[in-house]
Amino acid sequence: MVNALKSLERRMATRNEAQVRRYFDSKYRHMIVKLLPGEHYVTGEPSEMIVTVLGSCVAACIRDPETGIGGMNHFMLPEGEPGDWKVSNAVMRYGNHAMEILINEILRLGCPRNRLEIKVFGGGNVIGNSADIGHRNADFVEEYLLNEGLLVTSKDLRGNSARRIHYCPATGKVDRLLMRRGADTQVFNKEKSYRKGLSKPKDGGDVELFE
Repeated sequence: MVNALKSLERRMATRNEAQVRRYFDSKYRHMIVKLLPGEHYVTGEPSEMIVTVLGSCVAACIRDPETGIGGMNHFMLPEGEPGDWKVSNAVMRYGNHAMEILINEILRLGCPRNRLEIKVFGGGNVIGNSADIGHRNADFVEEYLLNEGLLVTSKDLRGNSARRIHYCPATGKVDRLLMRRGADTQVFNKEKSYRKGLSKPKDGGDVELFE
């Protein structure tokens, strides 16, 4: 486990700092790492807390309670027409990728799959979005974890409010704050802009996955 922690520290040190937004929060007395849609972050540093804001998107918070190694992702499924097998298949591949990239990174650090503690948040239909995008994201993450045989220890999904999530992998503590209604439009507009970039087909018509 010591080698795993050293490996994680080396990877964090060489990670592109332009893509990791850090700041010290005097209230929580932690170094905050802020996630945007399409990102994930894994840490073994007890002083780090991961923060994100969710509207229709979903975040999975996953850790190994014995080592304190864990992380969070922030993802949204591309839009697709129900009943279209080709579109649905591409959508599911995107969601699978978002979950697997986080889980596999934690497992590679020596954290056993059967010890994973999983909490999921988000999937709200903010400002009355008729496309039901948020609830589709919530349905996906629940079905994915069920199919993978992974137990969800805590969840706060669906509804119609944006959420701010503060997650400390070292302790597993999550602070979930429902945002004021005035902030919903801003969150929705950011996610709408992000979602437009998800379904850009390649030559084969597949969804372009984030790196």
